[in-house]
Amino acid sequence: MGHVLAAGVSGFLGTSLVAALREAGHEVTRLVRRPDTSADELTWDPSAGQLPPGALDGVSAVINLAGAGVGDKRWSAARKQVLVTSRVAATSLLARALAATGRPEVPLINASAVGFYGDRGEETITTADPPGGSFLAGVCAAWEAATGAAKDAGHRVVHLRTGIVLDPSGGALQQLMLPLKAGVAGPIAGGRQWWPWITREDWVRAVVHLVEADVSGPVHLSAPHPRRNAEVITALARALHRPAVLPIPLFAVRLVAGEFAGELAISQRILPEQLLADGFEFTWPELEPAAEHLLSS
Repeated sequence: MGHVLAAGVSGFLGTSLVAALREAGHEVTRLVRRPDTSADELTWDPSAGQLPPGALDGVSAVINLAGAGVGDKRWSAARKQVLVTSRVAATSLLARALAATGRPEVPLINASAVGFYGDRGEETITTADPPGGSFLAGVCAAWEAATGAAKDAGHRVVHLRTGIVLDPSGGALQQLMLPLKAGVAGPIAGGRQWWPWITREDWVRAVVHLVEADVSGPVHLSAPHPRRNAEVITALARALHRPAVLPIPLFAVRLVAGEFAGELAISQRILPEQLLADGFEFTWPELEPAAEHLLSS
């Protein structure tokens, strides 16, 4: 196995990913924005364009998940700028550094999101579809474009267009746990919108798979059986033995989450076409068994 340089891996997805990479036999060095405190860390400053000398020496793959959380704070004009620059600065720095190595065999596995597409209603989305017109779609398009230096230098570049990652320890499900447990959850904004869900376990397994796979370009990280919002909420509530009958209007979500709430109301019917074509097998392809696995304990 190889040596993976990983950025932006301190969150609930990244920490699990690092553990899985090491379990698979990879050595992992983490890029951190604070002073490094262990042998497996290197301090970098993407906003200043600073990467430690020799950071890419001997590296067999680069994984970049760096970027400010889209749902962590309300989207003021200043916050929107942070959401863009935190992604573009980190990605472009790594892409340029990779291109300068003269080692095109080293892939760049870079985060993105299904937010790239915006609201697509009942349409089945493919990776050939253009970006949508929303703010988050623009963020994702700029994020992906920032890998250009690596792609132009011949590196295999993968864009992880991630759906709604379900795990009670973080992300959307963590935010839903309180109303679900209280029995006051229900369909959001009508509930008919398609939600491209995936368990954290399968997300991590998919990214580890893509480190070695002969796959490039956009990849959908979502389960092979997308479901509507109302079905997702119902399955999660049922796993907790709670009702899910109280509709949650969009304006109520906006009171809590601001403009970001609109992202919960969009519809994206997405299939993991690239992963399936490459032979990847999901541990949790169906919603109801996944919800039981995540919440029954």
